[in-house]
Amino acid sequence: MSQEKNSYNAAQIKVLKGLEGVRRRPAMYIGSTGRSGLHHILFEVVDNSVDEAFAGECDQIDVIIMADGSVSVRDNGRGIPVDKHPTEKRPALEVVMTTLHAGGKFDGGGYKVSGGLHGVGVSCTNALSEWCEVEVCRDGNRYYQAYDRGMPREAMKQTGKCKLRGTYTRFSPDPQIFETTEYEYDVIANRLRELAYLAAGVTFTLTDERPGQRRDERWCEKGGIKAYVKALAEGKEALHKPIYFQRGRDDVDVEIALLWTEGIYENTVSYVNAIHTIEGGTHLSGFKTAVTRTINAYALDTGLRKEKERNFTGNEVREGLTAVINVKLVNPQFEGQTKTKLGNSDVEGLANSIVGEGLRDFLEENPRVAKHIITKATTAARASDAARRAADATRKTALSSAGMPGKLADCASKKAEECELFIVEGNSAGGNAKQARDSRYQAILPLRGVGINVEKSRMDRVLANAEIMSLITALGAGISMNGDNGDNGENGDAEGSSKFDLEKLRYHRIIIMADADIDGSHISALLLTFFFRYMQPLLAQGYIYLAQPPLFRVKAKGDTYYALDERELEQLLKDIKSRDVTVNRFKGLSEMDADDLAETTMDPEKRVLRQVNLEQAEEADRIISTLLGDDVPRRRKFLVEHAKVAHDLDLWA
Repeated sequence: MSQEKNSYNAAQIKVLKGLEGVRRRPAMYIGSTGRSGLHHILFEVVDNSVDEAFAGECDQIDVIIMADGSVSVRDNGRGIPVDKHPTEKRPALEVVMTTLHAGGKFDGGGYKVSGGLHGVGVSCTNALSEWCEVEVCRDGNRYYQAYDRGMPREAMKQTGKCKLRGTYTRFSPDPQIFETTEYEYDVIANRLRELAYLAAGVTFTLTDERPGQRRDERWCEKGGIKAYVKALAEGKEALHKPIYFQRGRDDVDVEIALLWTEGIYENTVSYVNAIHTIEGGTHLSGFKTAVTRTINAYALDTGLRKEKERNFTGNEVREGLTAVINVKLVNPQFEGQTKTKLGNSDVEGLANSIVGEGLRDFLEENPRVAKHIITKATTAARASDAARRAADATRKTALSSAGMPGKLADCASKKAEECELFIVEGNSAGGNAKQARDSRYQAILPLRGVGINVEKSRMDRVLANAEIMSLITALGAGISMNGDNGDNGENGDAEGSSKFDLEKLRYHRIIIMADADIDGSHISALLLTFFFRYMQPLLAQGYIYLAQPPLFRVKAKGDTYYALDERELEQLLKDIKSRDVTVNRFKGLSEMDADDLAETTMDPEKRVLRQVNLEQAEEADRIISTLLGDDVPRRRKFLVEHAKVAHDLDLWA
């Protein structure tokens, strides 16, 4: 024992030099080594170019997915400096690419506003790339340097003259680091599309040069966030033209666009220096507090709400609201390396005052619109009250004495991280699934169809549905009463809202197991919509999956095979090369016996699951509104243009 103690000395203190720490613990810097982290390192390069645009030095940013799977970003900004750094005694380009916390953004000299101030930047991209190369055109000269896994391959060199200016970065993500190195066109396109609104007037292009995937798009939005809020509300009937406020103070600039619609769900997105603050922060809380306070005060002053009646909650006044909050500031304080929540306290007060003053003026100048907004809030308040009553009543009748739904076949384990819940369509299929499961960690909840379109139903109707209540209770994490996912309390929303608590979730894999036909797809769509509206953190954490049951069972020479679809069946029959073949097509899960289900859909070693991931909640909101909303011509047009996507539910996968 004494020898072990004495072995702890200076030699055991590991010093990680340069970018070695990033490669050792990549998740600390980019959040994960999955698909989100993969795209994160690309967006760090794009964000550098956007910083040039915010500085008024760049109006063109081009992204290319190369044929070999690498990616490149080119801008026409000033170009990364290449002169020798005064203290590092190396070219500034090499310092920026190989040193954490290096760049022209820390003392305000190079950039007034920037999103790249949190230790995660282009040096991380370089560190996590198999190879990276940078070309800079600056002061009429062209410079080049290449790197291998973060280390310079050779010294920076001047390679010629150039008439243009800017920075070109190309890299290939390191397969030793990332679970996948295949970039997704749609994820990149969504980010560039939103940046086009945030950096008004800047042109963004995206080109995919991979074999069989060739396509390209261009975005340039001169309307800024006013145009953005209209785009987000597409498919919903707007009550008025976008409201726009902008004000600057003490190196902070806040602009906000609002648009109420006839819809019943809120869609508010927030940004700081073009960084999408998914977890919100002080700018969002200031905005929400002001909207709640202003509408309550206006309703009381005009007699639209009686003094004896309770105040509207934040969720109720924001029913049908689409909003964009865009903040630019010199020293953003983000919580977490991946920059998803703003912590600057002064921004909260500024956002609060901008919205409070501007929204009050708008309501007084547009009394008919104001009355409509308050009428919607009144209806939402009644629905909230009814929802609580419905929840209480349903719990009393739908639950067994043990507190869980009577139809739930629970698992033995109580460790959420190893438990799975299969949501199975129909009682007969549920019976087979119960026989096929591993009861140690797999639970089964049969549902007889969802039977309710949560896109068009308020919470009181949703909670009156026994199947939905069984699901809520089985999961154990609660529900967000009005679609607000865990942001209650700081914005005056505690009354009338129930908080969704991810810590109380009983299963970390929730698997929707529906028939492999159009009816099964419809049920899956309704369930996914429910999760999106009322349990969105489950999607954000990657806890929702779609099972992929096979359509065909093939028996040949005593062996049994399964095929997911007709294309796989065709290939399977070619591979078997036997005339003595029996092919059975499953019409539904109920036709699969316990052995079939265990072999194909439930055994972790053999099954195929499709993880549901909502990288862009606003894009999902648009698609859900189109597929399940009231605009029939628009829905028909979407289904014609995206028939296969809608059928396969690839929009969620």
